[in-house]
Amino acid sequence: MSNMLYACSILYKTRLPLLLVFNKIDVSHHQFALEWMEDFDAFQAAIENDKSYTSDLSRSLCLVLDEFYQNLRSVGVSAVTGAGMDEFFAAVEASADEYMENYRVDLEKRRAEKERLEEERKKAEMEKLRKDLEETRGERVVLSSGPCKEGDTEDEEDEEQEILTEEEEENEEDDDEY
Repeated sequence: MSNMLYACSILYKTRLPLLLVFNKIDVSHHQFALEWMEDFDAFQAAIENDKSYTSDLSRSLCLVLDEFYQNLRSVGVSAVTGAGMDEFFAAVEASADEYMENYRVDLEKRRAEKERLEEERKKAEMEKLRKDLEETRGERVVLSSGPCKEGDTEDEEDEEQEILTEEEEENEEDDDEY
């Protein structure tokens, strides 16, 4: 069940065709899983006696997954015997066709929308820059220099900073002598 929930989330997140492949069908057939996917009551009967947290979760999500399963392609394969390989490749081909017909169109629409939104953002930023340049008339603007004392100009602040720097250097030289 957790694998199917994971597959469901991948399907809805990526919006891509999903092919469900049951492997090792030479060891254990996959018909029971297909029956569970197609018949809600058969699945409920199978987990009826299980009282674990995962079975409770499975019961509650069963109706959602029932709809999810209806749109899935599924095949069973065996690498040892080669069983199901023809069906597998046919399902891959059908998924590729579905991608080209449906999903690719959707992907191109989403890509175009993203590019349009990015262009709008760039235009808005350029308009904001143009307005800022008009307001300042090309003069130098300090964006953030910390709190200023009233009446201080930028040059006075720079001079104070230079004086502090010279005093700090002298103090360091004094410390080195000891």
